[in-house]
This record gives sequence, C-alpha cells and structure tokens, in this order.
Amino acid sequence: MDNNIQMSPCFMQRATGEFLFKMWDARSGKILVEWRRFQTITLDAGILAARLFRNSLDPSRVQSNGLTMLGVGTGATGNLLSPDAPQTTQRKLNEEIGRKAFASTQYRNVAGIAVAYPTNIVDFTTTFGEGEAVGPLNEMGLMCTASLNPATKNPINNGPTSYDATIDVTGYDLMANYLTFACVAKPSTAILSITWRLTF
Repeated sequence: MDNNIQMSPCFMQRATGEFLFKMWDARSGKILVEWRRFQTITLDAGILAARLFRNSLDPSRVQSNGLTMLGVGTGATGNLLSPDAPQTTQRKLNEEIGRKAFASTQYRNVAGIAVAYPTNIVDFTTTFGEGEAVGPLNEMGLMCTASLNPATKNPINNGPTSYDATIDVTGYDLMANYLTFACVAKPSTAILSITWRLTF
C-alpha cells in the first residue's frame, strides 16, 4: 500500500470550519476589522481525529489531547492582498508570531444558539490582547499542541508540497486547519478575537 495516498474519513470530508475575526481599539472600542470566512481543514486533522477516537487519553493523561491553541502568523505565500489559497497539506504556520490557548469553547445547536450539551457544532475562541500578536497578519491555524506552553513550539517541518503521511507525528503539533487572508495589521493598541466554528 502506498503510504502517501491521501485518504480521509467520510466525516472529515463533510466537516466544515469557519473563522469569525474581530479586532477593535482597546481604548475607544471602535471596530477596526470584522469578517467571517470558511477555511481549509487539513489532512492532519484526520490524524488527530483518529487518535482521539482510538484513545482520548493519548498521548497525555494530564492535558487535553484535542484542539488546544490558535496561532497567527505573517507568512502566507503569494500576493500580500490576495495570498495563495490554503492547502489541506499545510502542517504549520509559515511565520508564526503568536499562539494562545482558547479563552472559551462553546457547543451550539443548528440555529447557532449556545447550548450546554454536546452537539456537532463547537466554537473555539482565542483573544489576543494589547501587545500580543502585533504585526501584519495574513495566516492562522488551529492546533493540537504537544505542549500547553505557548512559547514551546513543535512544528512538523513537512508540507505543503510533498506531504509525507509516513512521518511519526508523536510529540509534534498537529494543525487541524489553515487559513490565509489579505494582510491585517494588528497594532499594539488593538484587541483581536478569533472564533473558529467547527461543524461535523
């Protein structure tokens, strides 16, 4: 069997994700940027899902083994105002400048209303405060990190070309989705809130 054949389970093919991006001035409260976009669920999301289905305590019994952080970066390839489309074979941010754990996670029903019981829709929200993730942002990704310390990064240095499915990803960050977007400059006086909504 060719280990480089791209295979993904049916439920991952049907899964959709979208980012809700909102940045405002910390002092005046004025909205600086706000948009909503669908993004690309990566092949590594399938590895993460398979690992959770097999054993939700793997690889660690003392921390979350699901999605843990959202990262932002400045390294999307292509034109600054119209970067290249994201690929399912992306395994890390090209130029990561910040990552942070979720401020909240929330189940939602089909009407988009927050509920206290498990559903097939969940929001993951991360907020970068003043002085955090400052720069010309144009890429972001949702990760299951090997460490809960945002300063500790363990990227898989493979892809998006020549995606190698035979790499042992144990001890590495798994990026479940990736989005590129026209450059948004985040100043040190702004607050940025990003919500990733995943629907199975």
